[in-house]
Amino acid sequence: MVVASPERIRADVRALAHRGLGVGELAARTSRILARAVPFDGFCLLAMDPLTRVPTAEVVENGLPESAMARMAEIELLGGDVNSFAALACATQPAASLSAATDGDLNRSQRHYELRGPIGFGDELRAALVSESATWGALTLLRGRDRVDYGGADAALLASVSGHLADGLRRALLLEAATPTAEGEPAVGVVLLATDDTVLAADATAERWLAELHANGQRGMLPVVVTGVAVRARAIASGHAPDDTIARARVRTASGHWLALHGSVLGDAAGAPTAVIVEPVRRHELAPLLADAYGLTERERAVTRLVARGLATQSIAERLYLSPWTVQDHLKSIYERTGVRTRGELVARLFFDGDGPHLDGAPSGRTRADAPD
Repeated sequence: MVVASPERIRADVRALAHRGLGVGELAARTSRILARAVPFDGFCLLAMDPLTRVPTAEVVENGLPESAMARMAEIELLGGDVNSFAALACATQPAASLSAATDGDLNRSQRHYELRGPIGFGDELRAALVSESATWGALTLLRGRDRVDYGGADAALLASVSGHLADGLRRALLLEAATPTAEGEPAVGVVLLATDDTVLAADATAERWLAELHANGQRGMLPVVVTGVAVRARAIASGHAPDDTIARARVRTASGHWLALHGSVLGDAAGAPTAVIVEPVRRHELAPLLADAYGLTERERAVTRLVARGLATQSIAERLYLSPWTVQDHLKSIYERTGVRTRGELVARLFFDGDGPHLDGAPSGRTRADAPD
């Protein structure tokens, strides 16, 4: 097979990211493109909630068995392993090989020592998919232990396309957001999990949501977003997570419903179960995620929030200590980013019900975007 040049790979991935594909098709085509320049034996694309970095969807080709995925999620979300996605998201280059990070001693990585090495994998190449400071997902390329390790050029190539792939995931979310959860849906479901993520109990509503989250139609294994929220909740309860960490994620089901999942550990005793609450997302609760997806700046979010509250241009200008002309400039940029032409369309696109939510996810009060320059 003729090896494609890095320039050709970057051009093809950039074009792919603008085709408005869902996560599954984006992953399949990305795998084919990258294989022309960076040979691999296993592939995994994760989509993440950009606020919490909890995985919401995954597409795996020849990766770990499903029985190992819960432990993999636990290792990843605790954040202490080599080349964690959280660390890569903050790095100058958001892609790196395990062999380079461990000086060739792959067993220094917990995930390799426990999970990947024993089933025949060798080096891995990982990338955090970051766009405009938000992490939309992650990519992993695996090689068998009989292959040579990844080189610096492989990592540089993956880093160079990571932003395009992040944009592709962001666009996938925007397409999915076109089908909001209808008001009046059955409200809250609860899943109770043991420490090994065995389902101890689930009410009827939770069972229905779990069935919708099983995109591959298989029953018996938990969706990755449920496992991710539960692992994050345990990390918080045990004091192994930063103070500002939250066990929450937003995800869309195959039928078009948007769900919010919240996790918490029930009690202080060893082996205490973890409750994952699953409920529909109202459109105004989805607004912060859509603001991220459209790439709105903090100032644009402040203007948009005040537009949603019905304020006129002059009132917005006075509230934000701006000139009316500057407000109009912000509105023009907001319209271009969101693909609307009027204030009414903007409110419908982001908020649906016309309420004035907090686009930064803050529960209440004045945000830093409200402050004067």
